[in-house]
Amino acid sequence: MTQKVRVRFAPSPTGPLHIGGVRTALFNYLFAKKHKGDFILRIEDTDQNRFVEGAEQYIVDSLNWCGIPFDEGPSSPTAKGNTFGKYGPYRQSERKHLYKKFAQDLIEKGMAYYAFDTAEKLDFHRKDHEEKGKTFIYNWHNRLKLDNSLSMMPEDVQRRIDAGEDYVIRFLTPPDEKLHLTDIIRGDIEIDTNTLDDKVLFKSDGMPTYHLANIVDDHLMEISHVIRGEEWLPSLALHQQLYDAFGWKAPQFAHLPLIMKPVGKGKLSKRDGEKGGFPVFPLSWNESVGYREAGYFPEAVVNFLVLLGWNPGTEQELFTLEELVDSFSLERVNKSGARFDPDKTKWYNQQYMHQKDDATLAEAFLLHLKEKGITSTTNDYVQKVVSLIKDRATFVSDFWELGDYFFVAPTNYDEKAVKKQWKNDTQEIMQNLASFMNGIADFSSENVELEVKKWISEKELSFGKVMPPLRLVLVGDMKGPHIFDIMALIGKEESMERINKAISALA
Repeated sequence: MTQKVRVRFAPSPTGPLHIGGVRTALFNYLFAKKHKGDFILRIEDTDQNRFVEGAEQYIVDSLNWCGIPFDEGPSSPTAKGNTFGKYGPYRQSERKHLYKKFAQDLIEKGMAYYAFDTAEKLDFHRKDHEEKGKTFIYNWHNRLKLDNSLSMMPEDVQRRIDAGEDYVIRFLTPPDEKLHLTDIIRGDIEIDTNTLDDKVLFKSDGMPTYHLANIVDDHLMEISHVIRGEEWLPSLALHQQLYDAFGWKAPQFAHLPLIMKPVGKGKLSKRDGEKGGFPVFPLSWNESVGYREAGYFPEAVVNFLVLLGWNPGTEQELFTLEELVDSFSLERVNKSGARFDPDKTKWYNQQYMHQKDDATLAEAFLLHLKEKGITSTTNDYVQKVVSLIKDRATFVSDFWELGDYFFVAPTNYDEKAVKKQWKNDTQEIMQNLASFMNGIADFSSENVELEVKKWISEKELSFGKVMPPLRLVLVGDMKGPHIFDIMALIGKEESMERINKAISALA
């Protein structure tokens, strides 16, 4: 019987979720849904010193906002043991009673040992090695010279434990072996065990390290595939050894490439976002603006993230979540890092802007208008405005700059435009045009355009003498959509008022 696909996203609640973490969650989600499997959220909070209040809720909110909710996980960040899914609890801090037993099992099998070395003593060894141009590694070549149970009689070990001395449990890495590992993305990997250190599995504070808790939880939760960031690739050898030591079947591993800086070398960081003026978090955190608050649509964020490291094998750039589930495969994930492009992220948002219906965009724009003190307008009117300006916008917040004149008459006029468009005879032309337009009964865009163009021809005027100054007096600048669409929307009375006001102001 084929094992059911079960994957997990296992962040630590030590701060806001970076978009690299969101992408890891997204790839796990897509893989699970592609194979009709389960996507699990597990909170890895074994390091209580780095725990940040609110970080777990932030992780949950981020996944939900992106539209990639988990199938199993903590149901409430504020309630202990409150989970959904039969493999819970899903916080490692609530599972700590499990791990000691497994660490003891490895000691009994001769695959782990107690180490009593103090932090000061280990620091001394590190500095001593550095002075000699070497790197201190706690493993086969020096473990018998250090303060651990391998070099003691069992009764002495027990006496020190009973006396309450601090100790850790380290994995006993076998020397002179070649580990043959397989990664779905990176292929076959060979590791010489002589280069590995004896990692700590259990700490003196009674908590497991990431390595032990991770392996035990993945096994007990029946995780079939571990899809995680490239930074965990160096841990693969130890994790495979732990599976072998316990006699468990290991999941399949896939290590995702890094998201790289827009310029230069290295991994994308919060500082890059601050320097470049773009978000690196899905939601705002303290003073850092998130993609949601910056005006991005969640679909756009998902779309640009999935293409950072994954290649669909086609020219298609815009995907619905359903299309991504159908198309996704780990075999098409790249090995090399993916360079982050802030301009491309904006392009994606613009594409999704064009796909949104006017009613949805109007609802969002109404919130911005309320902040501007515009409360008397109707949803229907705002929809019509949105339909005229959305093709020029990247964010809903752009609508105000693109179309403020639909809601408030201009109080000043662009100096360059006035200098270029307002000639000696412009005032008279505008007065005559206003008088003519005031008599037009049908003030629809099509009819006003027809009548005004006929008037221009009859007066033997050039369009350049009439149309640019007309835009200037109605808008206050040379921006905006089709001028007759603007006039039809703001109405005849408002149009006449603006023309007359401008004539007085620019006389």
